Amino acid sequence: MGWFDAVLLGLTQGLTEFLPISSSAHLSIVGQLIGSQDPGAAFTAITQLGTEIAVLVYFRADIVRIALAWCRSLVGRVPRDHADVRMGWLVILGSVPIVVAGLLFQDQIETTLRNLWITVAMLAGFGLVIGWIDARARTDRTLEQLTVPHGLLFGLAQCLALVPGVSRSGGTIAAGLAMGYTREAAARYSFLLAIPAVLGSGVYQLTQIADDPVRPPWGPIAVATVVSFGVGYAVIAWLLRYVSTHSFRPFVIYRLALAAVVAGLLLAGVLQPRV
Repeated sequence: MGWFDAVLLGLTQGLTEFLPISSSAHLSIVGQLIGSQDPGAAFTAITQLGTEIAVLVYFRADIVRIALAWCRSLVGRVPRDHADVRMGWLVILGSVPIVVAGLLFQDQIETTLRNLWITVAMLAGFGLVIGWIDARARTDRTLEQLTVPHGLLFGLAQCLALVPGVSRSGGTIAAGLAMGYTREAAARYSFLLAIPAVLGSGVYQLTQIADDPVRPPWGPIAVATVVSFGVGYAVIAWLLRYVSTHSFRPFVIYRLALAAVVAGLLLAGVLQPRV
């Protein structure tokens, strides 16, 4: 992987991680189009650390407040029914499903599920699901009304992100809208819920690479991660403003168009289903 490729892939990661259009799908497609191979699940997980650090920085005040309240509740200094304590437990609970699914289906995630025909089907199929839910959602619940069952359902929806083409934000936001939460509330909880899963996945992949006898391209990986952080931070700020007054229809149209283009490139032999 060259330096230009790393910058382009980092830019792709930052632009697509928080939008409901699937960053893993874009990394796989762009990786092939620039003459490289699919960057793979490990590269995706590590560069996601850059965008997840952007979440930590952007929501630092909320994260610190929630973490402190949760820790203090363990020693009885904050009531356990405090809103921030509940949010801490809900993030932990919602993170359990993707941890279990990631461990159970690790081999399929890194091989079978990265087939571009599956990506095409998920881009189009789940795009239609997002559009259908968004058009009919009640969207009047706030995060203060988040319940334990709903937190778990958010977590189950996050598991769908393990399949390239679905999108972590797409899955969780669609679930939130289906349960009646506002677009902004669903997006905010989606960002918070992703923190344990993405950080855990990235650190795990780092340990796996460290044990690999083949030396990874650490320089380009680091550059891609830094670029994804800067771009991702800007996208978070934009998306939260956008969803407060707009629907997800443009993203649905984009997903359908991208699925059609990728299918055409696959049929023409420009892209290969698997690398």
